[in-house]
Amino acid sequence: MSIEQKNKINLLLLSATPKGLLFSEWLKKNGYSDQLIKRYRESGWLEMLSKGVMYRSGDSLSAYAALSCYNEQLGKRFRVAAHSALELFGFNHYVPMGKPLLMVEHGKHRVPAWMRNDVFDRVIKPFSSDTFSEPQTTKVVIDDVELLVSTPEQAFLECLLLAPQQYSYMDLFYIMEQLTTLRPEMVQRLLETTKSLKVKRMFLYMVEKTGHYWQDAIDTSKIELGTSKLQLTKNGIYVSKYKITVPKELNEYE
Repeated sequence: MSIEQKNKINLLLLSATPKGLLFSEWLKKNGYSDQLIKRYRESGWLEMLSKGVMYRSGDSLSAYAALSCYNEQLGKRFRVAAHSALELFGFNHYVPMGKPLLMVEHGKHRVPAWMRNDVFDRVIKPFSSDTFSEPQTTKVVIDDVELLVSTPEQAFLECLLLAPQQYSYMDLFYIMEQLTTLRPEMVQRLLETTKSLKVKRMFLYMVEKTGHYWQDAIDTSKIELGTSKLQLTKNGIYVSKYKITVPKELNEYE
């Protein structure tokens, strides 16, 4: 290997995000040819995760770092969402069994093969929805990498959207009890633009049940709630104000 090639691999290894990924599309744009990348792999500097996706040999891969690299190197906007976003803001009650989940919202984009690889410290679980026409996001630095993340307001609505298949309504209510600092103007904007009647009605039911001070700032007259009855659970209790059937345990909880 020439001195120039050694300098290039040293630069790459030093500048690469620890525990993250390197995408061949980005590598080629930065002067690393397919032949050079192949040579690095044969020399044991890089390992291949899937087609066009590599990482530094010996790295234990971080789901956060991998997602950050994907967005930064390829200009994507995949975001940490639902309970995974709430965890980053310090709100959590949902405790999965086994390896932690990282919920990732990917919009209309195809889910890349590398995300389904079980080599990360978290199981990446992608989902997509057109329910939120104006999703509210922010950026958070965690473990020295920058992530695109749903705001707490957006994240909780995403949890409601994925319930009861992904989350139980009771677990989500325990989280709602913690959400004392949600921003009413952002809640208002989301509830006005969110398409799911289930999400909007259950959110308003839960916040009314908690009695959070910011609920008084929500103008429900501007929120389309529909008129049809929704059965959100079997053998539950019907709440006429919101025309939803909720779990008996939730309805009786005080």
